[in-house]
Amino acid sequence: MNELEKVYSITLADGTILDDLKLNGNNYVSQKEIKEEAFQDNLYSVTISDGEKEEIHTNMELVQLMEYEGAYWFILRDIPPETLDRMQLQADIAYLAMMTGVKL
Repeated sequence: MNELEKVYSITLADGTILDDLKLNGNNYVSQKEIKEEAFQDNLYSVTISDGEKEEIHTNMELVQLMEYEGAYWFILRDIPPETLDRMQLQADIAYLAMMTGVKL
């Protein structure tokens, strides 16, 4: 089966399955409606399958979701470790400021 014929499914952290997806470049394309809310706080564990192999991703983010010509196109990407480290550092600083009464 060539790449254009493959059908993908994506399982989000809460078990939601987005299926019957085609891949166009780095866009997944669905003929079914997909809402942004499906991805909110739901990308810390994502399984992507093409029917032959599965990839498990942690800490992904939704880059784009749009409706185009009756289909829903979306892009997911892995959050780089450096970004995760920066986010953790910012959260730690905010927590320490809150606990000590310091305004940032």
